Amino acid sequence: MRKLLNTLYVRTQGSYLRKEGETIVVEQESRKVLQLPIHTVGGIVAFGNVLCSPFLLGFCTEKDISISFLTEFGRFLASVHGPVRGNVLLRRAQYRQADNEEITQKYATNFVAAKIANSRIVILRTLRDHKSKVNSVLLKNAATQLSQCLKQLEEISTTEETRGIEGAAAAAYFSIFNHLIIEQKGDFQFHERSRRPPLDEVNALLSFTYTLLAHDMRSALETVGLDPSVGFLHRDRPGRPGLALDLMEELRPVIADRLVLSLINRRQLDKKDFRRAENGAITMSDDARKTLLAEYQNRKQTEIYHPYIKESIPIGLLFFVQANLLARCIRGDIEGYPPFFWR
Repeated sequence: MRKLLNTLYVRTQGSYLRKEGETIVVEQESRKVLQLPIHTVGGIVAFGNVLCSPFLLGFCTEKDISISFLTEFGRFLASVHGPVRGNVLLRRAQYRQADNEEITQKYATNFVAAKIANSRIVILRTLRDHKSKVNSVLLKNAATQLSQCLKQLEEISTTEETRGIEGAAAAAYFSIFNHLIIEQKGDFQFHERSRRPPLDEVNALLSFTYTLLAHDMRSALETVGLDPSVGFLHRDRPGRPGLALDLMEELRPVIADRLVLSLINRRQLDKKDFRRAENGAITMSDDARKTLLAEYQNRKQTEIYHPYIKESIPIGLLFFVQANLLARCIRGDIEGYPPFFWR
């Protein structure tokens, strides 16, 4: 089993990262503020004006450590990683299968089925834990709609139909997402999903957390030798990690959505942690991003039971387990891709 390592998030503007021996050094205003052994780091995410020395970039690629560069507010810019890992035959098989509509539809359906099922569990757990504080009728109706979407998946035959059902399920889920917010309802209102830019505090949290998921999923796919750009559910688009987005679908409700709801409902963030830009976009304060990143790292350490491998693992290893299962399926070692169903 792969060891779960920490991700280094660098948020302070003007920071400079460099190599020193077998360590990563973070400097601010020419002053060393952090030094970490390379073997304790699983990835680096740099926000905004953060520079890396060429020697550190080369060092990280040799050690199979991905570096992602984001804007200060969390929009993905670029990533740096080493030479392609894994057997070239695996990627060739991936490309052939991505061009086969019948195979593509099967993968896409599995991704979407797990996403819908896990979204339904998020709703049902809220009903169970906060029954007296929520509109039970609305949440039960939404859960029923998601169950119907799952049944519809059993009857479709094309990837386009799968995408249509995924869209309908997402609409049903997000239509009641505001009702999953139990505390601070006056300050945190969610009406619909808005991405570029996020137009409310909840969307700002979701978008930022989804970016973190994309980094971790992309790194996991590269580790097992798959091409994160060539997906099955998401169409090919230059610069878009389609396969990483595919595998993210089943993990969004479990990791990202529940994290965002927890931060709000536990009052770890409040209205003053956000500000509105002139274009209407909502952005988080530095302290808010720091809190989210810390809780995201903590959440990755939490144990969760995986029904397919039949053991409990840290949530942070889900990325690598699912990437490895997909690679095994593409190679023909197992029959059918087993997505992660939350229990």
